[in-house]
Amino acid sequence: MPSERQPTGAATRDDHTEITVVGADRTGIVAGVTGLLFERDANVEDIEQTVRDGVFRMTLHADVAPDSDGPATDAEREELRAALAVLGDDLGVDVRVRFPDERDEGVAVLVTKEDHCLRALLDADLSAEIRVVVGNHDDLEAIADEHGVPFYDVGDDSGKPDEDRLLDLLDEYDVDLVLLARYMRILSPDVVFRYAGRIVNVHPSLLPAFPGAQAYRQAVEAGVRVAGVTAHYVTTDLDQGPILTQRAFEVPPEATVEDVRARGQPLEADALVAAARAHLAGDTAVRRGNVAVSGDHEFGALAGD
Repeated sequence: MPSERQPTGAATRDDHTEITVVGADRTGIVAGVTGLLFERDANVEDIEQTVRDGVFRMTLHADVAPDSDGPATDAEREELRAALAVLGDDLGVDVRVRFPDERDEGVAVLVTKEDHCLRALLDADLSAEIRVVVGNHDDLEAIADEHGVPFYDVGDDSGKPDEDRLLDLLDEYDVDLVLLARYMRILSPDVVFRYAGRIVNVHPSLLPAFPGAQAYRQAVEAGVRVAGVTAHYVTTDLDQGPILTQRAFEVPPEATVEDVRARGQPLEADALVAAARAHLAGDTAVRRGNVAVSGDHEFGALAGD
């Protein structure tokens, strides 16, 4: 299965309107959306599209008021939203429009049962509000309550999440950035495509080594002498998204899996907080699958250095 192509600039910070289209793959989607924009004299500046498991995603950046000295008026915005909504209904796809000044960086944190990353995020000085915590179990509800953040359990008895409910919550709380704080479920293309370049995960290995579950165990069994953690943007390719932040640590001889986990977990929290800060500062962009960084951010470190 081909890898998903990354949108240019995973965390886009410009004056262009972003239009995201997600739905069942079919012919005519690209032509329909670009044709509508052409009719309204909009300039398409950038467009990316991909298909995964029958789900189509297109992210398009456009200047929707090219002949104006300022941004689109409220009336022009509402007319464009309405026209794209009608087109989306006709094509059977979900069309979302984000104008530049609507990107207010509300944050959602997704969790399962491990609490260290959630605690670090809730205690961190981020430049955006954590508006909601969503779990596929209810184990961490009390921690969210301690910080006055709403918590929702969208998992069934086995922990399988209701992703329609998850998407409703992300909409309800105007979420722009999703942080996976040891969320132990794979997000479907329906979620990933709607938040392309705006979902950050932390993984307990120095990716691309040891993707998937049981990464600390894999590191011990491989006899590594240096292990680590990675914060990365999420794509539909498991643990293969563009790398934001890494932290490394030495593995002593005869170290057990629990020894390695104890060394790694504090760094997981540190890496995820650092990645969130860089994204929220507008200092990250994906180019050819790699994260380009501006600003003053510590993106790699060996514990103890």
